[in-house]
Amino acid sequence: MTEDDLRILRRCVELAEEALDAGDEPFGSVLVDAEGSVRQEDRNRTAGGDQTRHPEFELARWAATHMSPEERAGATVYTSGEHCPMCSAAHAWVGLRRIVYASSTEQLVGWLDELGVPPGPVRPLSVREVAPDVIVEGPVPELAEKVHALHVRLHVRLHRGR
Repeated sequence: MTEDDLRILRRCVELAEEALDAGDEPFGSVLVDAEGSVRQEDRNRTAGGDQTRHPEFELARWAATHMSPEERAGATVYTSGEHCPMCSAAHAWVGLRRIVYASSTEQLVGWLDELGVPPGPVRPLSVREVAPDVIVEGPVPELAEKVHALHVRLHVRLHRGR
């Protein structure tokens, strides 16, 4: 993992915090092309009720519209948390080749279990299980701890009814 990878992952964590501050679940993602230029970034936007408004899914849609197949094959999606199955599939279907994440699905499942959060409606699978040809790197321990703290903040707030 390069210093550029870490810098972009830090931005993902900042976007996750922005999402949390806006009332959403804490996830943030950045799409970078093969030359290292940021092409698009987004954060979770599910608070309005549309649970498909994950940043990774939005970036896959954006890439399909704004990048050629060759550009998508050279691009990387950086994200605060490993893609869910829906986002993993979207990533693979549009031909994005690499994902770098700060925290893993396995970590998230453990954190939510510790917090007493019931499982969601979709089985938590790793990217490798859903999209085996995608290049995956992560987690990054020091950033994963920051993401963990955001999830704790979210669920403490939800538990208090705020």
